[in-house]
Parts: sequence; structure tokens; C-alpha cells
Amino acid sequence: MKEVVVISGKGGTGKTSITASLAVLMKDKVIADCDVDAPDLHLILHPEIKESFEFRGGKRAVHDPAKCVNCNLCYEHCRYDAVSPTDYSVDPYKCEGCGVCAVVCPVDAMTMVENLSGYSYISDTEFGPMVHAKLNIAEENSGKLVTTVRNLAKKIAREQGKELILIDGPPGIGCPVTSSLTGANLAVIVTEPTKSGIHDLERVLKLIEHFRVKGLVVVNRFDLNPELTGKIEEYCREKGLEVIARLPFDPIVTHAMVQGKSVVQFAPEDNLIVREIRKIAERIIKN
Repeated sequence: MKEVVVISGKGGTGKTSITASLAVLMKDKVIADCDVDAPDLHLILHPEIKESFEFRGGKRAVHDPAKCVNCNLCYEHCRYDAVSPTDYSVDPYKCEGCGVCAVVCPVDAMTMVENLSGYSYISDTEFGPMVHAKLNIAEENSGKLVTTVRNLAKKIAREQGKELILIDGPPGIGCPVTSSLTGANLAVIVTEPTKSGIHDLERVLKLIEHFRVKGLVVVNRFDLNPELTGKIEEYCREKGLEVIARLPFDPIVTHAMVQGKSVVQFAPEDNLIVREIRKIAERIIKN
């Protein structure tokens, strides 16, 4: 079983659009959307949810007025202004789950309870089984939810004898990205020819080097700045990384998204982007 994760150093590089097209083209796989903070792969692949699971990724303080003796200690010690100074109720959007209020309360009127942080889903799509998730507003532990998504995807792959798990990873280099990369076989890094694109590419490369994951690079909208595209390719050569595709800017990508389709479904076969994405799929299979 091979795990391939598509990542980018920043949002907006076209990572999900490319992943959606790969999901259409590639066979015998399980699809996983690990961008749990802002999932949008479902907008293109239109999954039909079969199972859903609650995700509890942290704790929040809960006040019991029946036990409270109005000592004011919880309010005084809360650094996040989550405790009301009048009735000592807890604002769940301000509470960080640190537990200080429960420690200082002399009568156990403050307790820490598991918080419903989001949901994970197992779905069917036209292109194979898909595992995805959504973190609730202002919730944390997205790295833990990513691990949940990956574990579910592996379970389905084993049960159905799938050879590939195709992961739409989160942007950046934070905890959700490290959870997506750990133990993966291959990272397809999508970048763009901008100053921030180059900077973020450098950060992502350090991350995959740390986790010893092989990387391949895709330059999206390469023709917007050919000079910076050249610098990216030179940098990749110095690092021993292969640029496997250069995708041009084309409004047809946006038109495809508006229609809720991947670009390989929407664009004609001879479109340059379609041809380049087919090259990406072929290289993934070979690696």
C-alpha cells in the first residue's frame, strides 16, 4: 500500500484542484481529504456520506452552579477571560481547556469535559471510497483529526485491497501537515512562481527532508512569472528534486470548479493542463 500526499507551502496554489483530477485519473485507490480545517475536496468529488464519527479532540471547562460557593477563584485565575465574573459560567469559545479553574476550585464546581470538536466521514464517490472530516469552528487538535482520517483510509484500503491512498494535505508546515506526512511514501509539492511561493517551498522541503519522504515538485501557473519559475527549477536541481510538471494559467480551471468538476473532466483532452496532470499521475504510479 502506497500513501501519496499532495501538499503546498501556502494556500491557494491549486493543490486541491490537482488532487481532484488525480482522484479522477488514478485507479484502485482510497481518497483522503486531510485539510480538516478548511476541507473543500468534497465540492468537486461530491461524496455520499455512508458513516460519520464524532471527533473529541480536547476538553472544556463546565461550571456547576449547584456546587459553586462564589469564591471567585476561577474568574481570578482564568487567563483567557472565559469565566463570567457574575455567574462564573464558561464561554466555550474563549476556554482553552487549560484546566486551571478546575484545579483552583475548592468544591469541584469546575470540571473538564471532553469537547465535541468535529466529525470524520466515510463516503462513496464516483471515483472510489473517500475519507474526510471537518473541524468545528474555533476548535484545535486538527493534527489528531488528520491522523484519524488517515487511519480510517488505511483501514478501508486494507479491507478493499486498494493499492494507493491519495491524500489532499493541508497547506503550510504546521501540525496538520506533519500528521499528513508522517509515514507517507511520496509527497507531491505544488508551488507557484511568486516570492512567497519560493519561500514556502523551501520550508516544505525542509519538512519532507526531516520525515525522509521523497518529494516531487509541480509548478502551477508557471507562465505568470517565467523568471521565478526558472529560479524554482534551479533550486530544485540543487536539492536533487525533480519538477515533474509545469501547469499554465488557464481560466478553465476556475470554470471547472464553478461547475463542481475536476479540470480533467471539464477540459478537452488536448488541454495542456490535462496533459500535464496525466504526467503527474503517471509519475506517481512509477514511484
